[in-house]
Amino acid sequence: QVQLVESGGGLVQAGGSLRLSCAASGRTFSNHAMGWFRQAPGKEREFVAVLNWNGGRTYYADSVKGRFTISRDNAKNTVYLQMNSLKPEDTAVYYCAAARGYRGPYYYRNNEYDYWGQGTQVTVSS
Repeated sequence: QVQLVESGGGLVQAGGSLRLSCAASGRTFSNHAMGWFRQAPGKEREFVAVLNWNGGRTYYADSVKGRFTISRDNAKNTVYLQMNSLKPEDTAVYYCAAARGYRGPYYYRNNEYDYWGQGTQVTVSS
């Protein structure tokens, strides 16, 4: 069982940066690839980024590639999402999730994840 708690969301101007954190409980954090998803109002939840169990392999949605960086610290049971050059279209609730698998990195479907956090709001003003 893995419990996930996101933090770090907020309001930022376009072009700014935010770093999201996701703290995991449980002793099996390193057994899971970890992903970030987001859901904007009126839209379906979409994949953002994922990395495998040791952080050696990553995969990003085209919309964030080159601007966002996913990383993890297994000693701290935490996964991060560094978001730079933010755009108004990045506005959404951001969720971290623990994948069923650990090798990754191409876990981009919602149904590949067993555990989800409660989400943190990111708002980018123009």
